[in-house]
Amino acid sequence: MAHGTELVFEYGSPAVARTVARSVAVEAGDIDGDRSGAAVDRDGATVTVTVDAADLTALRAGTNTWLTLLEVAERVADAAGG
Repeated sequence: MAHGTELVFEYGSPAVARTVARSVAVEAGDIDGDRSGAAVDRDGATVTVTVDAADLTALRAGTNTWLTLLEVAERVADAAGG
């Protein structure tokens, strides 16, 4: 793919990062399309989502999608107590 970005998020503990990463990782293969794709990785308390796209419009759309997914996962992790 011609364009890409990395979204890197630091959490208060590896357990919270694991919860967020597991919550969004299941979407990585499901919402990939012909013009974009993503991968989710976790290292300790850090979650990284790499978005790759064929063009800037697809990159923007993919980035917005993943930011929304991460935001929801963070809210659920907070509501569940961390």
